[in-house]
Amino acid sequence: MGTDPAQSRHPRPATLTSLATELGVHVSTVSRALSTTPKGVSPATVEAIRQLAHDRGYRSNLNARALRTGRSLVVGMLVPRLSDEVLATLYEGVDDAAIEAGYATLVANTLNRSDLRQQRLDLLLDRQVDGVVVADSLRDSNVVDELDATGIPYVLALRCLPGRLSVGIDDLLGGRLAAQHLLALGHTRVGVVAGDTRASTGAERTQGFLDACEEAGVEVRASAVVPCPFDVRSGAAAGARVLDADPGITAIFAASDNVAVGVLGALRDRGRSVPDDVALVGYNNLDLAAALPVPLTSVDSRVAEVGRGAARVLLELIDGGSPASRRLEPRLVVRASSHPA
Repeated sequence: MGTDPAQSRHPRPATLTSLATELGVHVSTVSRALSTTPKGVSPATVEAIRQLAHDRGYRSNLNARALRTGRSLVVGMLVPRLSDEVLATLYEGVDDAAIEAGYATLVANTLNRSDLRQQRLDLLLDRQVDGVVVADSLRDSNVVDELDATGIPYVLALRCLPGRLSVGIDDLLGGRLAAQHLLALGHTRVGVVAGDTRASTGAERTQGFLDACEEAGVEVRASAVVPCPFDVRSGAAAGARVLDADPGITAIFAASDNVAVGVLGALRDRGRSVPDDVALVGYNNLDLAAALPVPLTSVDSRVAEVGRGAARVLLELIDGGSPASRRLEPRLVVRASSHPA
């Protein structure tokens, strides 16, 4: 009897049972080997089972796993705006770690609006996510209080709040690194485009910068410290205000690379150039920082690593662990935009 052509064109999908039969092991051994934490199985057996699963095109049945574990196997994420490269990079890190652990991600934009923040959180909760990565926490926002009330696991990413589980960068140190660099270049007339100071990122980067200046005996005029949203257009407007406050400024620290691009526009409109007239330092070390006509000195905030770390901390929390908050150490990447005074 010949083989059914339809069967040869559409072979039956591999299952745990078929993999176990082919390798001559128990089905529970295959199941453990393909889990995220293959306990009780030798490394050689794990490798053999995973290689065969790959060769046979095995796909895990997430619905069955969800029923077995009582979880949705989905984590949610709140961001102000996914079109922002910082937040998009953060999400990539979260998604990488989630997929590695067998989870899917559901991301929601809040557009920095309190009404949407609540609506989008409700959406995630209605989808029964197992936990939430919050990249949209503000000092005047009650989103974490809402999460506390639900009892759902959550972790803050990049932006942090006192007493809340979070993964981020030591932004106080990052701001200090920017100031120390400019001070070492001889700049004593400096301004700050501070970003959104309702967020820990804007507030701490600015505070670290100002602390280092004060310790060095360099006074920064209050009028030359201007907060703004973390986008290019706002950075341009805030940069103009800084330049108007002190036309003799020789250096500006921008609390994000997007804001720094806006500052470049404000300088251009006043006929001033970087770095010949004004030195400029940004923050985040996005790909665009190195690609600008004058490459931008920037503090590397290791955004993708923060995302991966936040997802792993959240998954540990979901599994009943007691993870601690983490702060990664920033580093300064010096390029052509910062020049001696």
